[in-house]
Amino acid sequence: MDTHTSVTGLITGRYDDEFAEVADIFSSQIARTDGGASVAVYHRGKLVVDLWGGRRNSEGDPWQRDTLAMCFSTTKGVAATCAHVLADRGELNYDERIATYWPEFAQNGKGAITVRQVLSHSAGLHRLGTIIDHGSNILDWDHMTDALARAKPAYEPGTSVGYHALTFGWLVGELVRRISGIPIQKFVQTEIAEPLGLDGLYIGCPPEQRHRVAPLKSMAFKRLRTPVGRFAVNQVSRGLRAVGSPVNPHRMLNSAMFRGMEDVLVDPRLLDAAVPAMNGYFDAVSLGAMYAMLAGGGQLGGVRILSEDTVRKASAIQNNQRDRVVVVTMQWRLGYHRTPIIAKQLPCAYGHFGFGGSGAWADPEHDLALAMVCNRGGGTPIGDLRILRLSQATARAVSAGT
Repeated sequence: MDTHTSVTGLITGRYDDEFAEVADIFSSQIARTDGGASVAVYHRGKLVVDLWGGRRNSEGDPWQRDTLAMCFSTTKGVAATCAHVLADRGELNYDERIATYWPEFAQNGKGAITVRQVLSHSAGLHRLGTIIDHGSNILDWDHMTDALARAKPAYEPGTSVGYHALTFGWLVGELVRRISGIPIQKFVQTEIAEPLGLDGLYIGCPPEQRHRVAPLKSMAFKRLRTPVGRFAVNQVSRGLRAVGSPVNPHRMLNSAMFRGMEDVLVDPRLLDAAVPAMNGYFDAVSLGAMYAMLAGGGQLGGVRILSEDTVRKASAIQNNQRDRVVVVTMQWRLGYHRTPIIAKQLPCAYGHFGFGGSGAWADPEHDLALAMVCNRGGGTPIGDLRILRLSQATARAVSAGT
C-alpha cells in the first residue's frame, strides 16, 4: 500500500492511497475555509490519514500538525470516556444514583437520578441559562456544581431525552472528581493521554501548550441576546408552536447559550478553567487516537485503557426518542451519539461532534476512527457538513477495501 506525503500546496501530511478521496475532500474544504483544520483517520490501529492545512490565526500563520483547537461539544466524548475508565475499575456503577457519589445532588427531586440517565441525556438537567446569572459563572467550577446540585429537572428523569449541551460537563466532571479525587482535566492526562502517549488531548489548556492554540473566529452570539434578536426568537417560537412543530428555539438557547457567552469565549481565563462540555483543546491525531482506542475494543498500540465489555456497554444505544433540545433522534449511548450520514454505511459507529465543525467517531466493526478539529465554522450544535463529508469518504474507502 502506497503512502502519499506533501499532498498539495493547500494541505500537508500523509495518507494511505486507499484514503485518497479523504485527502481530496479535505483539500477542497481548506481552499474554501477562512481558517485551518486537521483530520486524522485510524484503521486497525494504524494512522492512515494525517493531514492539516489552512491558517491558524489572523496573522496568517500556517496550521501545524500539533495545532490545538477548542472543540466545543466534541469535548463531551472525552469527558464521558473518563467516566468509563472509572466504571471499568468498578468505582462507578452506571445504574447507581448520582447522589451516592455526590450527596448534595439529591436536592429538588434529583435523589433517584442515575449515572446512566446523566450519560444518556435523560436526566432533565439541560437548562443552563436559567441557573446562572452571567457567562462568567461557567469559569467557576464550584459555582456551577452548586447550581446544578440545587437545580430542578425540566421533566421526570428517565421519561424523556434532552441534550445537556453544557451542563453535561459539570455533571460528569464532578462525578469523576468525587470518585477519583482529582479534577477531570488532570484525569484526562493521567488516565487516557499519558498512557496512550498523546500530547494533544486537554480540557482547558496548560500554559506551556498555549502557543499551539488556534484562536476561534468571533461568533455573533450577542445578536441573539439583543432586543431585536429576542423578538425574532419569540416570533419564530410562536410560529413553530402554531403549526405544531416540536422545535423550541428558547429551549435550544437555554441549554447552549447564555448572556455574555461571546465575552467568555475570548476571555483568557477560559484556558485555565475546566468546562468539560465545551473547552477541550485537541489536535486531530490525539483525539483520533482516543477514538481508535474505543474502536479497537479499549486498546491501541498494545495499551489497554478499557475492557472490551466496558466499551460494549458504553457504546450501546440507550434511547431512541427524538431529543427535546436538538429535535432529532440522537440515539444516545453513554456519552456518545449516532454518526449522521454514515449510519447506513457504518451502523456501529458512534462518537461526538461539536459546534464549529469538529468531531470524532469510532466504528468497532471496522476498527476505524476519524477525528477533525478546526477553528472556523458554524453549522449546528453538533457539527457541520465538513466532518460529515470526510466521514462519508472514509466509510467508502473502507467499504471498497472489504
